[in-house]
Amino acid sequence: MDDDLDAVLGTVGPRLRALREQREATLADVAAATGISVSTLSRLESGLRRPALELLLPLARFHEVTIDELVDVPAGDDPRVTAQPTVRHGVTYVPLSRRADGPRAYRMVYPPRTPEQGEPRVHDGYEWVYVLSGTLRLVLGGRALDLAPGEAAEFDTRVPHWLGNVGDEPVEVLALYGPQGERMHVRARPRRADG
Repeated sequence: MDDDLDAVLGTVGPRLRALREQREATLADVAAATGISVSTLSRLESGLRRPALELLLPLARFHEVTIDELVDVPAGDDPRVTAQPTVRHGVTYVPLSRRADGPRAYRMVYPPRTPEQGEPRVHDGYEWVYVLSGTLRLVLGGRALDLAPGEAAEFDTRVPHWLGNVGDEPVEVLALYGPQGERMHVRARPRRADG
């Protein structure tokens, strides 16, 4: 029993480090948001401190995951994903996968008339989107494409791109992101200019 507990808790440090790096956050960023000291966070990530509930709760909130996701509790017989939706820049992201590392799946809802088109972004990785309803605008390398329900797009994210809704109805899509793409779309807050 103790060996099983140690094995599960031994995964917490690397998982915390991976989540923090996906968000491009420093230990100081996490400390400021959670009230946990930088030294404690460092010891947790390196496995030198055993995670306790009073540390896991604020860290789960910061990383927008469940405690089960932090400690990689086996799902047992229930394969349902129970992660909570988040909203970034008006877009609702509903996680459809549990993993804290590797590709992540999302159901996304863009409100009508996404505020003006943002600057196209560039980052490592690939993205895949499938339109469930509405019309999704994809600007890819300066070319604007409107994707209708049932259409999908897959593209190299090193090409400048922007996704949004220029119509009067919400747009609902399924999306797959690698860690780099997820970091660009759903991280907690913009990266600081000095960090």
